[in-house]
Amino acid sequence: MPRRGRQYAQAVNEWLDSILDLVQGVDPTLRTALAGLFIMLETTILLGLILPGDTVVLVASTAVDSPAEYWALAIVIIVGALTGGSLGFAIGRFFGPRLRASRLGQRIGEKNWQRAENFLDHRGGIAVFISRFLPVLHSLTPLVVGMSTLRYRTFMLWLTPACIIWSFAYVSVGSAAAEGYRSIAESLDYAALIFAAVIAGFWLLVFGVKKVLDRHVARFADHPGDGDASTRDD
Repeated sequence: MPRRGRQYAQAVNEWLDSILDLVQGVDPTLRTALAGLFIMLETTILLGLILPGDTVVLVASTAVDSPAEYWALAIVIIVGALTGGSLGFAIGRFFGPRLRASRLGQRIGEKNWQRAENFLDHRGGIAVFISRFLPVLHSLTPLVVGMSTLRYRTFMLWLTPACIIWSFAYVSVGSAAAEGYRSIAESLDYAALIFAAVIAGFWLLVFGVKKVLDRHVARFADHPGDGDASTRDD
């Protein structure tokens, strides 16, 4: 590698080291708890509409330093997502119409509310599962389910596997990418570029999956269902 290119690569390595060290410098218990709290709040107070939970989990997972930390983070994220979904369901059940008509609800946009409602009406529990992987819908769906005829038990039966898949996917990629980087950083000048390529590749894969799911959602979300989320259109 040319001298100038090597200097640039080393500077990028140092920059990435400083970021990873900053995240890892936070107490593991506090870091894990904060990540779980954020995931809970993103579907409770719609925080996920501002900062996607994907980013928070991926950043937190780069600091994983042991199997115990890996399992703790993955489980806390799952519990946080399920707790947030449950609270969102309760808010929708007791305050849903008022929230939808409020200033916050109007800022979200009636079109987004209607799409979430239509998709749920058409697909029932499957909509709950798919929505966990999509922006906007994953924050609105628990609220919309709370306002629907879908039972809480059915809601949780579909939400739980989605949260498990989502949590382990992000925690695994983030922790593996960071661990791989640290193992080669001292021997490869362009280690940070490899790390960036792995993360970018993962984001491209996620983007592709979301596009496929978006096309499925569009088949149902743009026209009203039968008004009964406990039934499903095939």
